[in-house]
Amino acid sequence: MAGVAFHGVTKRFGDTAAVDQLELEIQDQEFLVLLGPSGCGKSTALRMIAGLDEPTEGTISIGNQPVNGIDPRDRDIAMVFQSYALYPHMSVFKNIEAPLLTRPMEPPDGAAPRKLDKAERAAKVHDAAATLGLSDYLDRKPGALSGGQRQRVALARAIVRRPQVFLMDEPLSNLDAKLRTQTRLELVELWRKLGTTFIYVTHDQVEAMTMASRVAIMNAGRLQQVGPPQEVYERPANLFVARFIGSPPMNTLDATVRPADGGLAAQIGAALLPLPVGSPVVADQAIVVGVRPEHLIVTVDGPLAGIVRSIELLGHEQHLIVEVAQHLLVVRQTSESPRVDLGASVRLSPDPTRLHLFDATTEQRLG
Repeated sequence: MAGVAFHGVTKRFGDTAAVDQLELEIQDQEFLVLLGPSGCGKSTALRMIAGLDEPTEGTISIGNQPVNGIDPRDRDIAMVFQSYALYPHMSVFKNIEAPLLTRPMEPPDGAAPRKLDKAERAAKVHDAAATLGLSDYLDRKPGALSGGQRQRVALARAIVRRPQVFLMDEPLSNLDAKLRTQTRLELVELWRKLGTTFIYVTHDQVEAMTMASRVAIMNAGRLQQVGPPQEVYERPANLFVARFIGSPPMNTLDATVRPADGGLAAQIGAALLPLPVGSPVVADQAIVVGVRPEHLIVTVDGPLAGIVRSIELLGHEQHLIVEVAQHLLVVRQTSESPRVDLGASVRLSPDPTRLHLFDATTEQRLG
């Protein structure tokens, strides 16, 4: 198996840099998720690994071997697309078998790679089908299967020849919510079972947070942050990551640092929000204060005064939408929390140990 590395990789389409100076090392046997909004460059990065697009600048390596200019079929990767890309006129068996018909494979006896015979191909197809629970569907055509079953056929076709790297481009986006949850679990189990490298593209942060061993977040062609999902959630590197990761996203408030009570506070409108001792800021500095919805509470003497503009009841929890100094903040509460009326005046208190501070100019994390 193998890791994948981008070294100074840029991909331009005309004057537009879809990927801009990407530096990223993906470890062998890692489940890395490329996450970001539409148009951020994540699918272009995946296509360059596959060889469907060539870098304008820089080098891509698979297993420490540069692959620039190498034909896609010679890169020992398998790609699963959003559209499944199955052959509608062929059975599930034939769809899974298709990659084995033209590619040399290492036979069961460990000899030099060669084209497999019919019995060897059938053994591999049945093994892949059993891994993904498709053994009872091998004689069916894709049109007779559900969306989740068709997705598993696409996965079986990818794993049947055991490539070094699996590439997946938003493979769950065509599934309904229940099937997405089920298939997420199946994909993580498949990754653990195969013990190989998965590189997965999505704009869905729930998929990223629940599946990845590491997340690489991209925006406007540039890598913003890479790390374990919980680390990215708890310590976003910049304002883009802070606002992108989390559902609801992090609340952010424009502020100016002021001296207050022997320490420092963030002035937000007319309010002064005390900052923890040792905060990496100075008086009169323009900053952005971030706080997650679950780290805001309604209290009688909170430093932030606001008006309740909306209440979202979600069954297991409720969200208060509160206007504070022309910012709309989300307060996440349990469903048992005391009811608050629309238009009511409330005071909010953030957990002082859970504040996030960002430079207002560079938008980078402070501290």
